[in-house]
Amino acid sequence: MNFICPRCGESDERYIGYKNNVPYCRRCISFIGENATYVQNNVTENALELNYSLTKEQRRISTRITKNYIEGTSTLIKAVCGAGKTELVYGVISYALSRGHRIGFAIPRKDVVIELEDRIRKAFPKNHVVSIYGGHHEILTADIVILTTHQIYRYEQYFDLLIMDEVDAFPFSNNNMLLRLSSNSVKGTLVMMSATPEPSLLKLFNQPNHEILELNTRYHGHALPVPEIVVKLGFLKYEYLRKKLTIFKLEHKPVLIFVPTISDCETLYKKLKRDGFEKGNYVHSKRRNREQIIKDFKFNKYQFLVTTAVLERGVTIKNLQVIIYDSDSPIYNTSSLIQISGRVGRKYDAPKGEVIFLSSHISDEMAEAKQRIIDKNLFL
Repeated sequence: MNFICPRCGESDERYIGYKNNVPYCRRCISFIGENATYVQNNVTENALELNYSLTKEQRRISTRITKNYIEGTSTLIKAVCGAGKTELVYGVISYALSRGHRIGFAIPRKDVVIELEDRIRKAFPKNHVVSIYGGHHEILTADIVILTTHQIYRYEQYFDLLIMDEVDAFPFSNNNMLLRLSSNSVKGTLVMMSATPEPSLLKLFNQPNHEILELNTRYHGHALPVPEIVVKLGFLKYEYLRKKLTIFKLEHKPVLIFVPTISDCETLYKKLKRDGFEKGNYVHSKRRNREQIIKDFKFNKYQFLVTTAVLERGVTIKNLQVIIYDSDSPIYNTSSLIQISGRVGRKYDAPKGEVIFLSSHISDEMAEAKQRIIDKNLFL
């Protein structure tokens, strides 16, 4: 009989090794040998504290999620960017806490885990909340565990409720091993959330004991900003960027300038700085002090940031404007363009803003992303 890894379900012989004639999974080898102590939490009280009300649609979906949880049905929430997905699961978290259940909330990136931990603490001030990510896993148990997607391997048949956000993003996207690890970590039900779920995930939730719930409007009721496609060739593209950046500066509006690669990020920032745009900075996955730079940007220390996809998700800044430089690059698929566009207009008191696809030609992905956003606005 072929060996099947009990942790991640891998059975491909290419990933199975042997030590002293005992099989092991090469995919999970980095996890072997880590000792962790898990303590059962006996929650006696919880109190959800919000200083705002959910919309009628948010309440409807929140109630349905809790009902599904009680009945053992897993839920996929398909909601537009800025719909308030996190608020949709507060109700089911509150219910699970009242039963002493174990709760996990998984997200792909460390930056968003740290930000979400603060939001969850404020919403549930009487409960113990802990965040788990690379290099930060001294405490592994709490009333609510917020963790990066990769850290799910630490929890086998552990969570009564596992909430997974941004399931269309790296590293979860098209990663069968992480899908198996996620399923193996849950002894109860899953709640998955995405603005742009992949066809394979939609297919998975079109089966018994699964349900897809859709929310096609933002919490503040305003339309999604429709991208403007601007085609410029050669140096005219950069000149257009300079012009828009100058206008946004005069209007005191913060700007994110997305670029395809780390090299593009550093090169464009240096070029802008050389040309007199001093109040800016840049961030990418290898940038030191990235978290502090992003925090400073939110507090208006910088007027613009040049960034790679690290700020594609989980960013909410008042009056934010977005320019995707070289938006026709193959690195940008339809989903990523929609996610980036969704950074704009997320605040109740600033629901509008500009999204600009700046490129040398119009790619199929650019055209589709714009059309899908227009289609979503028809629900208003």
